Amino acid sequence: MNRSSAPPSLRNSVRLVTRWDLDKTYLYTEFDTFRDLVRTALEKPEQKRDVPGAARLLKELAKDDVRVHIVSGSPRQLRSRLARKLTLDGVRFDQLTLKPNLSNLLRLRLRALHDQLGYKLPELLAARLTDQQLAPAAQEVLVGDDAEADALVYSLYADLCAGHVDAQQLSRVLSAMRVYNDRRRECLRILPKLTPRSVVSRILIHLDRQSPPSRFSVYGRRVVPFYNYLQAAFVLTEDKFLSAESALSIAREFMEKHHFDTDSLARSYLDLMRRGHVDGSILPLLERALGKDDTDLAELVERIRGLLRAPPKSAASEPRPLDYVSLAYEFRSRRKKRRST
Repeated sequence: MNRSSAPPSLRNSVRLVTRWDLDKTYLYTEFDTFRDLVRTALEKPEQKRDVPGAARLLKELAKDDVRVHIVSGSPRQLRSRLARKLTLDGVRFDQLTLKPNLSNLLRLRLRALHDQLGYKLPELLAARLTDQQLAPAAQEVLVGDDAEADALVYSLYADLCAGHVDAQQLSRVLSAMRVYNDRRRECLRILPKLTPRSVVSRILIHLDRQSPPSRFSVYGRRVVPFYNYLQAAFVLTEDKFLSAESALSIAREFMEKHHFDTDSLARSYLDLMRRGHVDGSILPLLERALGKDDTDLAELVERIRGLLRAPPKSAASEPRPLDYVSLAYEFRSRRKKRRST
């Protein structure tokens, strides 16, 4: 159900805002070639495949006071099909923001067709401006993938909200990414209206392209690259944004629907600990949440307990200010090299 028309009074109790990408984050989508784009546009909602665990995580989050904002690079012409797909999956969302690709094409703004920063950042800032009034105490969790610039865009957005990046720095980043002037002005117009606050707790990056997690270490521990959505659930459970019962529900789906075994799922947690994203505090929460007849889930919890008897030393990560201008140039260089191969 889309609750975007709900009156503000119904949303004041929101404790968490989640902002999600769709392509390669929630949906398996190919858009590397023109043929891919056409096939994606013509797919019926029931033909679209969601990434295992993504729908279940969204549904579990929706049981609590969580606002779901989807910010996707998919074209606006697909709104009805995407909304229908989410409805078929039983996913409730509050806001669905899609990219004006047709408008960009008609105006010959060709760079905008692939520009994620110039599209997503103004949309995120505008949404934050609204949410700081409707849900001033809410934290945010941002979910994206490794196919686009999500880690860069989300981290920049987080530091803009926190007041760690000023207008002058932002202007340099937007120039480095060759963002169109009207989108630059929109970002710079909204920024001074934001109340500086560290609202972004986590940035979760789905490793759709199997990128090495080390690529994202520059962004610090706030950015969590993950291979499967149970890993995302583990992180959110330790962060107290998701219940242990919900995490076990997602684990059950991985075992029953996607045929994961308990050992591989337990090692998913160990992988997170090795990279410094979890600390073992989930174990007593899972133990208390177990039902009497949950044999498979009890085995999963036991395997996690066994692995934690000799926990790995987590990778050291000292927080440091990010050089977003350098990161922008690096991203552009990497994208150019990928397109030339």
